[in-house]
Amino acid sequence: MDRLIPVINKLQDVFHSVGMIDTIDLPQIAVVGSQSSGKSSVLENIVGRDFLPRGSGIVTRRPLVLQLINRGSDKKTTSGNLSQNNTEEWGEFLHIPTKKFFDFQEIKKEIEDETDRSTGKNKGISPVPIHLKIFSPYVLNLTLVDLPGITKVPVGDQPKDIEIQIRKMILQYISKPNCIILAVTSANTDIANSDALKLAGEVDRKGSRTLGVLTKLDLMDKGTDAMDVLSGKVIPLRKGFIGVINRGQNDINQKKSIREALKSEKVFFQEHEAYSKIAEKMGTPHLAKVLNHILLTHIKETLPDIKNKITTMIQRAQLRLAEYGEAVEDAEMSNGALLLQQLTKFSTTFIEAIDGSNVDVSTNNLFGGARINHIFSKKFTPFLLKMDACENLSEFDIRNAIRNAKGPRTSLFIPEASFEMLVKRQVKQLENPSLYCVDQVMDELKNIVTYSEKVLQRFPNLRERVHEFVISDILSNYSGPLKDFIKNLISIEMAYINTNHPDFFNGGQTALMLMEKLAGANQQPDSQQVQPMQPMQPNLQKGNQFQNQPQNGQFNQRNSMQTRKDSYEAMYSDREKMETDIIRSLLTSYFSIVRKNVCDSVPKSIMHFLVNKSKKSLQSELVRAMYKEELFGELLKENDEVAQKRKATQQMLRVLLKAQEALNDVKDMNF
Repeated sequence: MDRLIPVINKLQDVFHSVGMIDTIDLPQIAVVGSQSSGKSSVLENIVGRDFLPRGSGIVTRRPLVLQLINRGSDKKTTSGNLSQNNTEEWGEFLHIPTKKFFDFQEIKKEIEDETDRSTGKNKGISPVPIHLKIFSPYVLNLTLVDLPGITKVPVGDQPKDIEIQIRKMILQYISKPNCIILAVTSANTDIANSDALKLAGEVDRKGSRTLGVLTKLDLMDKGTDAMDVLSGKVIPLRKGFIGVINRGQNDINQKKSIREALKSEKVFFQEHEAYSKIAEKMGTPHLAKVLNHILLTHIKETLPDIKNKITTMIQRAQLRLAEYGEAVEDAEMSNGALLLQQLTKFSTTFIEAIDGSNVDVSTNNLFGGARINHIFSKKFTPFLLKMDACENLSEFDIRNAIRNAKGPRTSLFIPEASFEMLVKRQVKQLENPSLYCVDQVMDELKNIVTYSEKVLQRFPNLRERVHEFVISDILSNYSGPLKDFIKNLISIEMAYINTNHPDFFNGGQTALMLMEKLAGANQQPDSQQVQPMQPMQPNLQKGNQFQNQPQNGQFNQRNSMQTRKDSYEAMYSDREKMETDIIRSLLTSYFSIVRKNVCDSVPKSIMHFLVNKSKKSLQSELVRAMYKEELFGELLKENDEVAQKRKATQQMLRVLLKAQEALNDVKDMNF
């Protein structure tokens, strides 16, 4: 089980080397504490060596990923052959993979130098971590991330928002669900105001992944102790608290070694009146064992999920590489064959989008063939069915049409010319909705073209040429004749008014009955007819409304048009009312026949002359226009961005495969 930590370390190295450290949430322990909490001393005690920079202000200005590797249990490391001296200790930095640092003071200096390379010497901070491995027979396999100390006051040239920056960086690490939080707090301060515990509480409200460390227990006021905190009575943490004793500044000045300090720590807990009862659960060695156990357990719990995520990422990377294709210069096929391949892929995608096969399923909007069907069945046809046969046609218009068709004659029947003229006028109104339906389908075909262009994204010149050619030359050339055809369909309906159509009032029988009823009305006694309008006499009670009454049987030419219309409407008889109703009924019946024909023929025409025709001829038209040897170089010039994405994806895939290989090393482990 102890082999799990080196595996996770390898994953960290692999992802960090290509800037993918945040790609997957790996199990790790992040060390959090204020500047004065003794955080760095805790880490040095765990390592057993003095190797971290010290000084005033913020010393840790970049995250330090510290990988401890026990040489006693694992003689093979990533650095190659080892010396026969098993007590040998050294460090290695990921940014200098070929160099071993046997002098830990040089390790300290390299941390300072590498920090300055990234942040400058003005005490600025950077979220980019430094990776350090320490090989030693005295350490347990463990990985810790040392984060900058929490501060509130800017120092030197530091920005005024340094506290916010550090807080943001710390939260970036400890917010991850797979991060164990090591919250370091001084025992001689108010534990309730611990910056480390406050930050940990923001992201770990239940305290399930936080381990508390109390430092400076030896500096508490005489007669006091931290037993309430260590026992979890003050702040309950599921992983509890562990107390440690670090070297003081006086110890450091007197060159007291860490190993000597660890011996003093052990004596302190064993001899302390309060802590002696729990001495075996206190101290740096116990802390290291607990951290090792926690990390191993955590890795074991998260390993299946990590494997699944890496497998999914490998599949996605492989799919992206398939989309990007091989670089033109690396392709085994000729340029001509490559061009044909791309045109075929575009045409196939276009056709599949119309047919509804192999299209990204969207729950938000209809697309492709489904959208075209929606235009026909849910927009075009319902719109026509809602159209009134007598839309924009008033009774006054109908009566005038009848009267104008009669001329000076008094007809016993309704003039057929009036019916035909009104029918043609109403049928003509079906033309614009039909042409608009063509435009809507054209818009959707353009959307399909744009969707299909994704297969050509690596060749921008080819994509642009295909887009322009398909829309401007193919679809537009098909839509023009289609609109002319639809106009002819409407003109055909207007050219011959087929009153013998079986659906037209049962083949004309109902119309004949209405005509006979009208004829019967014409034979009624004169007393039932509307009498001719008599000259109106002045109303003396209301004043003389009409001046200059007509003389010699002539109307006064000065009468207004409104007066004429009023007089005209006063002559509207029951017979004319019946004629108007008959015309309206006939119009409704015949318009319904034509509308049904148009609802059926327009979608069929669009499918035949536009949709199916474009599907059938698209690839051949593209090949005819673009398969020219002199165009190969221009059309197959690859997009720089796609080339870069392909390279990055290839690199990512190599990294993921290495990670998968590392995880496969532990698949047969028995835990």
